Amino acid sequence: MKKKLLVSSLALIMIACHSGTDKKTELENLKKQESDLKSKITALEALLNEKKDSTGSGVTVSAVSLKPEIFKNYIDVQGRVDAEENIAVSTEMPGTITKINVKVGDQVSKGDVLAETDARVINQSIADLQVNADLTNQICEKQKNLWEQKIGTEVQYLQCKTNKESMEKKMAGLLQQLNMTKIISPISGTVDAVDIKLGQLAAPGMQAIRVINFSNLKVKADVAESYASKIKKGAEVIVRFPDANDSVIAKVNFVSRSISSTSRSFSVEVLLDDKKEFHPNMVAKLNINDYQSPQPVIVVPVKAIQKDENNASFVYVAEGNTAKRRIVALGKQYHGIAEITSGLKEGDLLITAGYDVVNEGDAIVYKK
Repeated sequence: MKKKLLVSSLALIMIACHSGTDKKTELENLKKQESDLKSKITALEALLNEKKDSTGSGVTVSAVSLKPEIFKNYIDVQGRVDAEENIAVSTEMPGTITKINVKVGDQVSKGDVLAETDARVINQSIADLQVNADLTNQICEKQKNLWEQKIGTEVQYLQCKTNKESMEKKMAGLLQQLNMTKIISPISGTVDAVDIKLGQLAAPGMQAIRVINFSNLKVKADVAESYASKIKKGAEVIVRFPDANDSVIAKVNFVSRSISSTSRSFSVEVLLDDKKEFHPNMVAKLNINDYQSPQPVIVVPVKAIQKDENNASFVYVAEGNTAKRRIVALGKQYHGIAEITSGLKEGDLLITAGYDVVNEGDAIVYKK
């Protein structure tokens, strides 16, 4: 019996010790949580105190007076510079390059001979045909004189005339072939590339010389199908050239009416003037104006706009030394700026710094 009591007593002592250990662990955990909470409270108080002035009279804010202005919305797309007249000229007849008359950078006019291929065979054929043509012309002239004197037959005269016309057609054909041995510029412009060398064999379709009219450049871009009803010919465009650190303001010159079945996009073109130096295939970023407020409106930074529990948009304005909440109706938004259709008026002081820590009716002081 005494043994049983002793065992029971030892068990109770062990349970009590174990229970004490659990309570100690729980107490340590609570103290740790208390320490964490105190740290968070201290950090939040410090953040709020940064917004207070040194006298503690209110939240420090910055405010700007609102003025109506024209709001513009743009569609941003990427394009590239292209030349309206950008021609890769090639020979029309196979042959060896015997003469190159231009170099890169030269200004040329329409019809100028840029290079020539070997035309010795054609020149020899022309010379041989010219001898026969001269003889035929002389015979035909004498036959004509005889016929006018009623000497000979009409058949002899007609045969001579036919031979003469045949010779003239053959000569015209050879002269046309001779012209085909010359690489001729079809436009006026600047020689941008010379891809042939003396003695090189040239063939039709092989690029020989590139001529570009730099006074007639344009920017081409593909725009998503969803904007098809918003972009019109004549719309204002801000064309930016990131690599050249330059920009120009122009107008949409062309809007394609067909939608690509593969990319689901349509093309637009903007003409560039020749007052600045641009290059074909240069990257361009287009800001195409698709909306403009009919009259000046109030605009505010999007970051100053907040949402309440009912998902209504509001901002804080300063009325004297007090922060007031204003419910606003939003219009279009572009690049961090929002159009306000109602809720604000000219002269209101919009809180632009400190709006995230003030509440309705809070006292405020203006940041110096």
